[in-house]
Amino acid sequence: MNKSEIIKIMAEENFLSADEAATVVNTFFDSIRQALLAERRVEIRGLGSFKIKEYAGYAGRNPKTGEVVSVAPKKLPFFRAGKELKEFVNS
Repeated sequence: MNKSEIIKIMAEENFLSADEAATVVNTFFDSIRQALLAERRVEIRGLGSFKIKEYAGYAGRNPKTGEVVSVAPKKLPFFRAGKELKEFVNS
């Protein structure tokens, strides 16, 4: 399922125009993005939580040449499924 499919379902099930549904879905996703940019945790009960994980830099290797390459520190979004979602998937 992708974003446009979510918008279509939102519009159909809630008797909204496609533009209204797109606004709702985009606002929802933008709110999550903004919270993560502010390094806040986002928890959606019954689904899971999003947070930013920080990874330190390290010395890696180019697999083709074996040359040592410096990998910069980075931050990545991380999603952890909630208990209810895990139970639903495994039922």
